[in-house]
Amino acid sequence: MIGNPDRRIRWIILSFSIFFCAIVVRAVFLQAVNADELSALADEQHVQQIELPARRGTIYDRFGNELAVGQETKTIYATPYLIDDPLAVAETLAPIVHMDSKDLLATLSDKNAGFVYVARKVEPEVAAAVEDENIPGLGVMTEEKRVYPQGSLAAQVLGYAGTDNQGLAGMELQMDDDLSGTGGRERVITDAGGKHIEMLSLEEGTRGTDVWLTIDQSLQFETEKILTETVKEWDAKSAMAIIMNPDTGEIYAMVNVPTADANEFNHLPDEARRNRAVTDTYEPGSVFKAFTATAGLEDGAILPGEILHLPVTLELGDRTIHDSYDREPVDWDLETILENSSNIGAVTIAMRDGAENLESWIHKMGFGSTTGIDFPGEAEGIVLPLDQWSGSTIGNVPIGQGISVTAIQMVAGYAAIANGGIAVTPRLVYRVGDQTLQSRPGKRLISERTTSILRKYLTTVVEGKGAPLAQVEGYTVAGKTGTAQKPLPDGSGYSNENYIGSFIGFAPVSDPKVVILVMVDEPHPLGTGAAVAAPAFQKIAQFTLQKMSIAP
Repeated sequence: MIGNPDRRIRWIILSFSIFFCAIVVRAVFLQAVNADELSALADEQHVQQIELPARRGTIYDRFGNELAVGQETKTIYATPYLIDDPLAVAETLAPIVHMDSKDLLATLSDKNAGFVYVARKVEPEVAAAVEDENIPGLGVMTEEKRVYPQGSLAAQVLGYAGTDNQGLAGMELQMDDDLSGTGGRERVITDAGGKHIEMLSLEEGTRGTDVWLTIDQSLQFETEKILTETVKEWDAKSAMAIIMNPDTGEIYAMVNVPTADANEFNHLPDEARRNRAVTDTYEPGSVFKAFTATAGLEDGAILPGEILHLPVTLELGDRTIHDSYDREPVDWDLETILENSSNIGAVTIAMRDGAENLESWIHKMGFGSTTGIDFPGEAEGIVLPLDQWSGSTIGNVPIGQGISVTAIQMVAGYAAIANGGIAVTPRLVYRVGDQTLQSRPGKRLISERTTSILRKYLTTVVEGKGAPLAQVEGYTVAGKTGTAQKPLPDGSGYSNENYIGSFIGFAPVSDPKVVILVMVDEPHPLGTGAAVAAPAFQKIAQFTLQKMSIAP
C-alpha cells in the first residue's frame, strides 16, 4: 500500500528542519558558549610564545679590551605535535646538527610539548641547512653565545658561562648578578607547518651590565708567555704569577700555566680550570721568612744590627735543623740571615719571639683566612692551631714548612711590607657599568719603622747573593726567594725530588708600584727559587715597569 505522498513530503521537510535547527543550535553554542576554549585552542595551534634568553654584559680589561662577549648564533627548535614522522626527521637532522638520531628522536616524539630545543647556539650555516630542508614543525631563532675573543688569555680568571648564559666559574660566576640581564619573549603566528607568518608582540628584555676587570691585557699576555717559557725550560709541572698594586690591591695580571682555551672551558678537567693562585694551597718555603722577621722586629725579639750566633745545626724536638748549604758556625745579623736565607737564623728568631707571638703574627698577616678577593672559591690555607704545635713545629713554620698558604695571601702579605704596613684587599673588579670601584682603606698591620727596615733587608737579598737574577736594570728591587720541598702524598715527610721554586718582590723600592709573585711547581732538575723563579720575575718586572712608564 502506497502512503499519502503529501504526508511523506511533510515528514522529509520536518526531518530536514530538525537537522538544520540542530546545526544552528550547535553553531550558537560554539560561538557563544565555548568561544573562549576554542580561541585558546586555536592560539595554541597557531600562536607560539618563545622565551628569549637574556643578553649578557661584556667583560673588559681595565683599558676596555674585550675579554668575554656575546656573539649572535642560531638555535633550532621544534613543535613536536606538528611533526608527522619524528623518525624520518631525526634521521634527516642528525648529520646536519652532528647529533645522535636516537637523542633527536626522543626530543621530537613528545607530542605533548609545544616547544623543544633541538640544537642550541649552532653556526649560521648549520641553521641555514636545516631551513633548506623545509621540515614542518621546525624553526630557527637567534640566541647569544658566550665567546672569549682572546682565547687562553686569563682563562682561569674569567671562568665561563653555560648554555643558558649563566656564570658557572671564575669572574663569570662572581659577577653573574651584574652580567645577567632579563630575558624577553616573542609571540608569533605560525602556519600549519610551524613557520612564522607574523610577529604579534616582542619584549626584548634588558641586557646585562658590563664589567671592567683590573687586569691589564698586555701584562697578562706577557706574563703568560714568560711563564710558559719557564715551564718548558725547566720541565716543570705548572707555574703561576700575580702582579698587584700594593696600595690599591688592583691585580694587573693573574696567570696560571698551563693555560687553557676559555672557549673550551666546560670541556676541560678541573685541574686545568682552577685559578690556582686563589683556590690552591702550598707550603711557601723561605719566602715566608720575611714574616718571621716581621714578628721578631715588631716584638723586639731581634733588633736591627743585632748579632746572633748560629751553629751548624740546631736540635729541636725530633728533628735537626740545618741550612740548605754547608757552612761553619757564624755570627750574623737579621739582614745577613735573610740574604743567606738561613733556616737556623729564622728558627732562632722565632724561638726568641715565642710560639704564641709567632702564631699571632701569622694570623695577623692574613694566613689561615681568606683575603677577601672578589673571586669565588678562595682557600683559607692551613695554619696549625697553637694547641696542636709539637716541640718541632717552631722549627718548621718559621721557614715556611708545616703551613699552607695561597699565592694571593703571600702577595697581600708582601704588599703590606711594600706599602708601609697597611693591609690591602686584593681585587679583580675595576668598574661595573658607570661605577668605578674604590679600594677599601685597610688597617695598619706593621709599623712603618719595621717595614722600612724590611725593605732595606729585602733589597740586600736581591743586590747581594740571595737573588741576583731578580735584578732589573735601572730599578731597585726588594724580594725573597723560596725553595720548598713538597710534602709526600702519604704524609710521611718531604720529597727529595719535587720542589716549589718561588720569588716574591716589589719595585721600585723607594715607592713600590707593583708586587710580583712567581711560583714554579716541580722544576727539574731540582730548580731553586733563585735559579728558576727569580729570572722569570726579572723579565715580568722589567716589562711591567716599562709598560707602566715608571721612571728608573
